[in-house]
Amino acid sequence: MELTNQLAVLSHELRRQIGVMVNRKGRVEHVIVGDAHQLFLPELGRHRAGRGRLRGLRLLHTHLAHEALTRDDLTDLVLLQLDYVGAIEVLDDGLAGRWFGAHVAAATSDEEMWSVLDTEPAHGMARFDFGTFIRELETQIARQQRTRVVSDQQPVIVVQVVHPAMKDPDGSLHELRELASTAGLAIVDEVRQRRNRLDPRTCLGRGRLSDLTLRSMQLGAELAIFDCNLTATQVRSIADATSLKIVDRTQLILDIFAQRARSRAGKLQVELAQLRYMLPRLSKNTTAFSRLAGGIGGRGPGEQKLEIDRRRVQKRIHLLEGQLKSVGKSRGERRRKRQRTGIPVVSIVGYTNAGKSTLLNALTGSEVLAEDKLFATLDPTTRRLRFPREREVVITDTVGFIRDLPPELVRAFRSTLEEMNDADLLLHVVDISDDRIDDHIAAVDKLLTELSLDDRPVIRVLNKVDGLAAEADKETLAQRYDGLLVSALDRPSLIPLLHRMEQTLWQLDREPPSLDFSNPSTS
Repeated sequence: MELTNQLAVLSHELRRQIGVMVNRKGRVEHVIVGDAHQLFLPELGRHRAGRGRLRGLRLLHTHLAHEALTRDDLTDLVLLQLDYVGAIEVLDDGLAGRWFGAHVAAATSDEEMWSVLDTEPAHGMARFDFGTFIRELETQIARQQRTRVVSDQQPVIVVQVVHPAMKDPDGSLHELRELASTAGLAIVDEVRQRRNRLDPRTCLGRGRLSDLTLRSMQLGAELAIFDCNLTATQVRSIADATSLKIVDRTQLILDIFAQRARSRAGKLQVELAQLRYMLPRLSKNTTAFSRLAGGIGGRGPGEQKLEIDRRRVQKRIHLLEGQLKSVGKSRGERRRKRQRTGIPVVSIVGYTNAGKSTLLNALTGSEVLAEDKLFATLDPTTRRLRFPREREVVITDTVGFIRDLPPELVRAFRSTLEEMNDADLLLHVVDISDDRIDDHIAAVDKLLTELSLDDRPVIRVLNKVDGLAAEADKETLAQRYDGLLVSALDRPSLIPLLHRMEQTLWQLDREPPSLDFSNPSTS
């Protein structure tokens, strides 16, 4: 009671909010003087040991405007994992009026992470048994923690900032969800904000950044994925403000590629892309690079570790480029041998998860890995296809495209994409059942133009026709997209496609061949 009155009197005289941080033994550890509207809490260090562990401090402070606990008070309570936060109303005569209090909620709902207590007269808090209160609260929190279901997948929050220059934000967010699923992550929440422009430091506004931190603590997420590409400064600022690990869209795609690369060339290309992405983000402001290093092999005792890391990365990039060049020569020699045989080459291209590998399996009787995931295929796969007139073609399955494919990946996978340079025909596979078919076609056409492949003959394969609604006008769709309707899971539906391929490659003009699909080498 005495402390309450002292805080009220001092606050009234100074016309500033005054607060104290009190530990569980009743000792004051911090005294804080703010302005008339808010306090500025000291740096207490990160505290992400889980919601079952509170910090062992309670905040008691004054309010001059006869107001209850503010949103900032409640946010500080949760972010700092305080035992309790209390606000003392300072009356016009300098005496203590009402007492407002709140604590972290034991069993959180989807909306609230705190419990606001009933308002009491300030003198009534003398009867408050804080020791018993905090023991019961931590018991309830621990009991709630034990009932949580543990998942093998890492919980993640996806974040999207919608701005005027952004095209199809819904489609981009849908794609980010699929990327997260492919990476083996469990999305527990989504944070979206509309802004006229991105915040240069944190992308999100201050309030939404605070909401992101609260939701991450509530849901046990330690990773946030942003649906944009972040600078090193933005990653650092967001991580410092939220205590979360921050990943952007490019980093997520690189991680998926690293998980799925199997061949030596694929692994080299992924590592090269990761290093090229990392190099400009080795920042002098990162504490991990602030140590000095010297001795044997260094330029001198004053060389920074940052410079050493940059040099090592550049050296590794140069080494990988040389190894990839060697791999490219071997691949080029194999291509030249195929060219000498005069066998036509057909490349299957298309948006990721459009069914390219499934189509290759159906055409050639192969068993190439085909999954309902993005980027199931990274390494080019080549198979032979024999036509009835003793004609053969070589069919190559390539890595799937995606909107805004990171330039680091395009550069690193250029040797793989060069397989398409020798193609006499491109099969552009499209998922006709996808609502965003127009965007997917545009993304693929754009990348083909960038790779100087827009001059090749193209057959548009409208795959997954079995996924269309029963009332869909299939003939109208075929005419609209100038393609052939097929289902890679239904091999007889591929007969018109084979006839079109034969016509295009050998300029034939005859009826579709009668094919025996029981022979795996003949489609």
